[in-house]
Amino acid sequence: MAQTATAGQSRALRGAFRVFSAIERVGNMLPHPFWLFCILGVFVVLLSAALEAAGVSALKPGSDEAVAVRSLLSPEGIQVILGDAVENFASFPPLASILTTMLGIAVAEKSGLIDTVLRNTVTRVPTKYVTFALAMAAMIGHVAGDAAYVTLIPLGALVFKAVGKPPMLGAIVAFVSISAGYDASPSVTTTDVLLSGITTAAAATIDPDVMVSPLSNYFFSLASSVVVALVITIVVEKVLSKRPDLASDDDAEDDGASLADLRIGARERRALRAAGIAAVAFIALAVGVLVPESSPFRGEEGSILKSPVLGGMAFVIGLFFIVTGWLYGRMAGTFRSASDVLAGMVDGFRSMAPILVLFFAISQFIAYFKWSGMGEVLAISGAHTLDDINAPGWAILLGIAVLISVMNFIITSGSAMWSLAAPVFVPMLMLLDIDPATTQAMYRVADSVTNCVTPMSPYFVMALGFVQKYRKDAGIGTLASFTIPLAAVVWVVWIALFMVWYAAGIPFGI
Repeated sequence: MAQTATAGQSRALRGAFRVFSAIERVGNMLPHPFWLFCILGVFVVLLSAALEAAGVSALKPGSDEAVAVRSLLSPEGIQVILGDAVENFASFPPLASILTTMLGIAVAEKSGLIDTVLRNTVTRVPTKYVTFALAMAAMIGHVAGDAAYVTLIPLGALVFKAVGKPPMLGAIVAFVSISAGYDASPSVTTTDVLLSGITTAAAATIDPDVMVSPLSNYFFSLASSVVVALVITIVVEKVLSKRPDLASDDDAEDDGASLADLRIGARERRALRAAGIAAVAFIALAVGVLVPESSPFRGEEGSILKSPVLGGMAFVIGLFFIVTGWLYGRMAGTFRSASDVLAGMVDGFRSMAPILVLFFAISQFIAYFKWSGMGEVLAISGAHTLDDINAPGWAILLGIAVLISVMNFIITSGSAMWSLAAPVFVPMLMLLDIDPATTQAMYRVADSVTNCVTPMSPYFVMALGFVQKYRKDAGIGTLASFTIPLAAVVWVVWIALFMVWYAAGIPFGI
């Protein structure tokens, strides 16, 4: 009976690997996201001309006003393509926000603050809690963006080895925690700034006054980070850690790591404590200036939601990391002068170069799509269809989640995916009275989980490299056999958390 079950599992695994191989082949045929959006831009131009010639239009809900598709090959459309190209890029909502935020995060990273926080998180807990500590460190590490992969995957392997656990499992836990929970974090990250900007631009199709802030999903993101870390811990401890193929090769490279080697020193600890005090003081000050009803930091009619503090959240986040990063660097000795802070900012901007190039293509595509009216017509038509079939909100959101999760196997860039999906889904669901922040929260779940499964992700290959360091014969199938069950359970539990949150009417953020 056991042999039959094992054979069945092997066949299922081989079938999954064939699917992954097919996905990899299809994905490799796609161009870089920059060229993909260039191609989509050309497609929108040609399609807009065809739809205008066909007289495609839709009636706005609750009015007799028709919205018709406009051709981008008209004189006005040519102005959008050529005359407004620079303005399309400069006015792209996430552009300035992400650059402003990155100024601060780059300082915190350059000072060593983020690395110290991660190491301190995973080395100061009892051995039985090290898996959860590593998973939670990944959630905190999302503030560093993709740099978290570079820092935490090798650290995870070393920490597991130092406490007597299989090091390859530590690398896998770190990789899955970063990738599958990429859009969950106990702190505000550049992802919050990036997604909220794209969502705001998409919502403007229906209501130009809608503003989705970087804190619009914060409550859900904070809760999600803990839930995802717990789920990963349970699956690893109860199932994956009992696999017989976790033993490292006898000839695997010896890192000579001990837990003492990974712990932070006395100077780093003092610097971290000072940075923590500064962080608490900064947050207390930001909240405190909003308390008085007559505060100049409030918005119109004393509104906190429309205050410059929330409206300028990208700058506030950047300033927060500059203050804490600078203080940590001065006390830890990694910053000796103001020029070191500037060097950190320059390095941060240098790391943003690939994203800025991608943003240029995305901004043009979105400008074409918005001006042509295709997005609004599609949103109205889609909303009418969903309204006619009387589909409940949770079912619509679940369907979108499944679609995004499947698409994420091929288009692994979160910003590229949301730039493609938001102009359709956000206005369509707004017409069905589903808030843009809710749609964005569902996207965060669907976009994150399959990151650890798709071989299209460059970090999948990176994680495999660290796994092979401890097990020479490991391949894509080896890593996938660990990440698939983790991704499947995380997806189910995280979607369930969203549905409970949505049904209960709990605010997703501020």
